[in-house]
Amino acid sequence: MSGLVRVAYSLLMWLAQPFLRRKLARRSRQEPGYGEAVQERFGYYTQPPEAASELVWVHAVSLGETRTAAILLKAMRAQMPGLRILLTHGTATGRAEGLGLLQPGDVQVWQPWDSRAAVDRFFTHFKPRLGLLMETEIWPNMVAAAGARAMPLVLVNGRLSEKSLQQALRMAWLSYPAYGALSAVYAQTEDDARRYRQLGVEAAGIFGNLKFDAAPDESQQATGKAWRQRLGRPVVMFASSREGEESDFFREISALAKAECAQPAISLVAEKTAVLPKFLVVPRHPQRFDEVKALAEQHGLKVSRRSGWLDAGQGPAASEEAMQADVWLGDSLGEMALYYALSDVALLGGSFAPLGGQNLIEAAACGCPVVMGPHTFNFTEAADLAQFAGAARRAADLPEAVRTATALLARPGAHQAAVAASLAFAAANRGATRRTLDALAGWL
Repeated sequence: MSGLVRVAYSLLMWLAQPFLRRKLARRSRQEPGYGEAVQERFGYYTQPPEAASELVWVHAVSLGETRTAAILLKAMRAQMPGLRILLTHGTATGRAEGLGLLQPGDVQVWQPWDSRAAVDRFFTHFKPRLGLLMETEIWPNMVAAAGARAMPLVLVNGRLSEKSLQQALRMAWLSYPAYGALSAVYAQTEDDARRYRQLGVEAAGIFGNLKFDAAPDESQQATGKAWRQRLGRPVVMFASSREGEESDFFREISALAKAECAQPAISLVAEKTAVLPKFLVVPRHPQRFDEVKALAEQHGLKVSRRSGWLDAGQGPAASEEAMQADVWLGDSLGEMALYYALSDVALLGGSFAPLGGQNLIEAAACGCPVVMGPHTFNFTEAADLAQFAGAARRAADLPEAVRTATALLARPGAHQAAVAASLAFAAANRGATRRTLDALAGWL
């Protein structure tokens, strides 16, 4: 980054700090985590400064990146016992998830705001010897400061959507120097590598997606499968739903609920069945649980919350309220493996509005077929491969997705084939962790 450009950018970031503080204060009213240790974002820490460069810095901005980091960290610790980690995040959900990854000697703080002063204080205080950025997060001052200290900075499990590429190209004066100063980029796919080349960066490796190497929680899967067996009817989940999508979903299932015993509703299914599925919605963002419940009720739907089943060891089948409800609300964190195991089909959140879609890999690993919408640009290759493998289906919108899922459930043979295809798709794409570790060996 040229001196003049960096001065102008740094001035903008410095001027934006009061707005960031106000934004954090507003968000903390819904998610208290945003009100914790706010000064860390500006480079002020309560932890004692590091005397020597021992820490390996891993930046995982949000929940998804933190779960990906967990896969890599487990493998790194197995190879290098005693490794000390500096873990940073940008979101409250990422930070909460990251707590479970810490071991004695590790440090967890907020990602520093990308002002020169905050970034300099961060590096001076913690003195990391290597930085690993998970997936997408590139900040110009952060990269420049690492380079000034001769600290290697590697983008791991890198992904760059077409939308993000176009945004980066529009700000080429910032993005070209920032990407170009990275020590190495390890891309997920050839398409990602091609987009990095358009930013002047040659990927040092194309290793696949680390998320394929995640093993779904076995205990959660066992619980979910046991609950599903006791139900006696199928379950369709709307996984990681996003704002702007749920209304169409609730409108569709409200119509089905009103006509459940009527021939027109049943005729939606390719092979007639007397029982429509139970519907489960798991919002992407936990601060929206109450909002999504209220939205369902506005559509005349009875809602039962997962948090109300905590004392029901047999799951929703043991709760009269749950069985009478039109929709279940998955209002818990860290239980996606349970929800996928409980469900027969999942609708992919973020793909029915132009948001890029959420990750479908965990669903596949749990043997849960997916119906996705038209917008999967965040995971283009994974979505296309899943569809080609028979692990996923496309729908133009949410009403069509609900009908597609219901129709699949009415054809047991086709559903079992989709389950098998999901498991095979997940198994065939593993191995990114080993390839990434091999590439990082020199840096570590």
